[in-house]
Amino acid sequence: MRAWLMECRKGIEALRFGEVADPEPGPGQVLLKVKLAALNPADAFLAQGMYPAMPALPHILGRDGLGEVLATGPRVEHIRIGETVGILRCDVGVEVWGTLAEKVVVPMDSVTPVPAGWSLEEMAGAPLVYLTAWQALTQWADPPAPPSAGGILLVTGASGGVGVASVHLGKSMGLTVIALSRSEGKRARLRTLEADFVFDSADTNLVQAVKAAISPKTVDLVVDSVGGALLNSVIVVLGYGSRISVVGRSGGTVPAFNTASLLFRRIRMGGVAVGDYSGQAAHMAWQEIVRRLNAICQRPQVDSIVSFDEVQRGFKRLSEGPMGKVLVRVAS
Repeated sequence: MRAWLMECRKGIEALRFGEVADPEPGPGQVLLKVKLAALNPADAFLAQGMYPAMPALPHILGRDGLGEVLATGPRVEHIRIGETVGILRCDVGVEVWGTLAEKVVVPMDSVTPVPAGWSLEEMAGAPLVYLTAWQALTQWADPPAPPSAGGILLVTGASGGVGVASVHLGKSMGLTVIALSRSEGKRARLRTLEADFVFDSADTNLVQAVKAAISPKTVDLVVDSVGGALLNSVIVVLGYGSRISVVGRSGGTVPAFNTASLLFRRIRMGGVAVGDYSGQAAHMAWQEIVRRLNAICQRPQVDSIVSFDEVQRGFKRLSEGPMGKVLVRVAS
């Protein structure tokens, strides 16, 4: 089969488009013909050796995807040959070969049907980012209260995959959602996703603008995928007992971070690790996510689709900051 091979840890630019033997499904596994794969920042980090996983080389990246069931291994039940399924969170693309290939082997408890009324493209890149956002929103013992009691969610990097998912799920929870994005065009798109307030994260008056918009209330929960200097500004608008769910660090390290800024308002920070979901937990969370998206009449956002031989161009688009997911069309 054709695949994008990671033969060293020198970044996406070092990936090679080549041929490898077809994988075979083992006990409890299914073999998929990949139709669509999706790109994630974590793929780029892994390709640079900047991710906890250190898979054997050559490796094949790709954690998200959708495909047709070609074969099943022993002890596989309730999955039909020819069925089209999406991939939930698992070790695919992390510790074992992923979806940037014509075929991939996936655990049977990590595949799920395409929700009724969804397109294949909407499904292909949704599970990982929505499961990540769901964990970010629900990992605290005392989630934010509804708007009537002051429940306000702030999302940094709101136009990215996890950002859009956080906006959607925050709205489904009845929260007031503040979305941050540097792009004027993306801010306009975020308003169509029903974010209550949208601000330019690069605005030097960001803190004052947010405070004025929500006064006398304060932000209760942040889903942060940016870090960098922005985090220091975000902390200023938080209230007593507020929480920060850390999803990523696209903005780099936080400069001159003062831990005392967390003390007297008892602000709590917690990392998000979607890999903590078991197969069963991922299915339960995914069913709730789909129910909530259907209830608010929203769908996952697709920024762009590249062909299988244009994966590196897709990663370039990912680095530019897409509006939603960047997909790879592996097979028609």
